[in-house]
Amino acid sequence: MRVRRERRRPRRRAPDPAPSRSAEWRFPRTRSRRGCGAAGAAAAAGDPAPPPPGQVTAGAGGRGDATPGSPAWRSYVESPGGGAPFPTAFFARPVEVVARELLGARLVSDVAGGRTSGVIVETEAYGGPDDPASHAATRGGRTPRNAIMFGPAGLAYVYRIYGMHWCVNVVTGETDQAQAVLVRALAPLEGLDLMTLRRGRVEGLTSGPGRLCQALGITGELYGHDLGTPPLRVLPGWTVPDAEVLVSGRIGIRHAADRPLRFHVRGEPHVSR
Repeated sequence: MRVRRERRRPRRRAPDPAPSRSAEWRFPRTRSRRGCGAAGAAAAAGDPAPPPPGQVTAGAGGRGDATPGSPAWRSYVESPGGGAPFPTAFFARPVEVVARELLGARLVSDVAGGRTSGVIVETEAYGGPDDPASHAATRGGRTPRNAIMFGPAGLAYVYRIYGMHWCVNVVTGETDQAQAVLVRALAPLEGLDLMTLRRGRVEGLTSGPGRLCQALGITGELYGHDLGTPPLRVLPGWTVPDAEVLVSGRIGIRHAADRPLRFHVRGEPHVSR
């Protein structure tokens, strides 16, 4: 009696996983609401103490070369000074250039109540009088509301929309060009509990210009403030690769919305939309 042997089916080889552009690019995530952002997460992981701030090197355009988890990264977040501010020359460039390079920078607030901060993950550029969507494109030209847009660069242009929401912009370009970058969204870093207390909710904590201002305690009192000094500073953080930056038309405006002047980090969940 013959015994029939079962023929073995050849094993199928699993397809190679598709390469991911962002496999090595991640902003730090808070491990818990009590962790106070990236610094708390680093401490929980048992990372070594950060080097002195003076050992942190600066990359192109004054941006730090820190990558998440590196000693330079920890020194940015954990050092008492929070890292050296950008030079004025960083902001005194064309608005679309600054809007792009602000991605990855940190917005740090020390207003009453404690430290809160986040990584800038979405911006919009607004030019001068030739940009129909700009506050400088008015028949009256310079007004009490938009006066700070005319410079110098590196100051905060804070205004209210709908009579209830504050928005913060960074003045850029040369004096009298009236350019500004709107900060649209942040990835939270420090002071998550305080942000939640101010906002009253966790969802969309810093997604959108009004929400991030509320979370960081930014109001009209900071109109014209030098963003290189406390209580509100723009500081170096991460260099975002070009492959991780998406460019699109601006949102929430009626004029010149199709101009490619909105910049945001690919796949970042805190982007406003």
